[in-house]
Amino acid sequence: MADVREGVDSVDRDLVALLAERFRYMDAAARIKPARGHVRDETRKAQVIANAGREAARLGLDAKIVELLWDQLVEASIAHELEEWDRLRETAK
Repeated sequence: MADVREGVDSVDRDLVALLAERFRYMDAAARIKPARGHVRDETRKAQVIANAGREAARLGLDAKIVELLWDQLVEASIAHELEEWDRLRETAK
């Protein structure tokens, strides 16, 4: 069991590193988007979730579970991007 836990912990570290990279892209998007209203894009959100679901299915995972996780991830990403968008514009004042 110890080996399994070590493996899970290793994967979790990798996932957190990938999340940090993803959120750096959200920071870049916040810098690029000219209007706060451009941050939330429901069409793009649906596309990202569908992409994750298809990739999950391709890898033999339950696509519905991954899509639920990705919905939460995208919502957290949007919240982060909105905060960053606001912070950047406030700092520029």
